[in-house]
Amino acid sequence: MSRKNTGAWKAIHSMCEVQDINEEALYQKAKMLLSIYRRVCWSTVGRAEAVSEDICCYCGSDVDGALIYLETFAPDEQKARFEARIQSLFESRWMMEMVEGAMSRVYEFPDGGNLFYDILNKAYLWKNKCTESEMLEMLNLERSRYYDKKKEAIMVFGLALILSILVYTFFSRMFDLMLPPVAKHSIVVA
Repeated sequence: MSRKNTGAWKAIHSMCEVQDINEEALYQKAKMLLSIYRRVCWSTVGRAEAVSEDICCYCGSDVDGALIYLETFAPDEQKARFEARIQSLFESRWMMEMVEGAMSRVYEFPDGGNLFYDILNKAYLWKNKCTESEMLEMLNLERSRYYDKKKEAIMVFGLALILSILVYTFFSRMFDLMLPPVAKHSIVVA
């Protein structure tokens, strides 16, 4: 098998063809998401600490008291700002959970998943980014082989992410179908 015709590439091409996925777009979007992951995590930790400090300012270390204060007594603009900050934290956490779930699927990929996981983890997810020479040494790969495997890893990550989103959407819709009609509407009205 040549460098560009591995079992992983055959599986990637097949999955993209079956799902009618543009491979280049998949690669670019998956790489972009991986590229921002480290900054999103850093930013989320900082924002969570700031929200925690704000809560402590309202009512000391009593989180319940702070939330009651915000709901009952705080001005609307203060509530809206706090809600927006909390929503942003939840959205960031959702993205982080999607990446973590996709990484689990990458590890389970039958054609080199553990290597793909190591490459993505060290290149994009670790707190401190590894240099190319560190990566080559840790993974015991030649430069050209490393870049081939890195591209395969990014593609498998993108497919795993799409699969995670599809499964989430499927189960969300299935759950919606299971709710009685009154319960569905009462959630919206409440």
